[in-house]
Amino acid sequence: MMMGIIRIPLRFAGSKGEKMVYALFDSGATYSCLSAETAYEIETPARLYQPMQIATASSSHFVVIEEAMRADFYHEDIRLSDEFMVVPGLSEEAIIGVNTLQKWRMKLDFEQDKVIINPKVAEYILKDLKDPRIKVPYHKT
Repeated sequence: MMMGIIRIPLRFAGSKGEKMVYALFDSGATYSCLSAETAYEIETPARLYQPMQIATASSSHFVVIEEAMRADFYHEDIRLSDEFMVVPGLSEEAIIGVNTLQKWRMKLDFEQDKVIINPKVAEYILKDLKDPRIKVPYHKT
């Protein structure tokens, strides 16, 4: 598998608001991650039951992840959503990893520095989430 990176602006949204950040699409990263600063601006992260220790690009350096969160993000007005590990001291504002790339069937065009998302795929996956047969209780805010 060819590994590479593309950096583009994405709009992230959570219960606290939204923020435009440069996201690094990294086919060498397993998880999608947000810097702690970005994460706390848009959502309240949840503590992991058991912290995760993950390797960074430097084979001898590990990072301990203690929090994660779910966030929506938008690419060319296509709404996507996934879980993000909250990484203190992350050098990027956001990293989109392989798990998210595969979930949304994204394609990376390294020659054009573009991320390709089929809107029909996103629409199909989101329609499944909005199945009218599933009753979601109304929560008054």
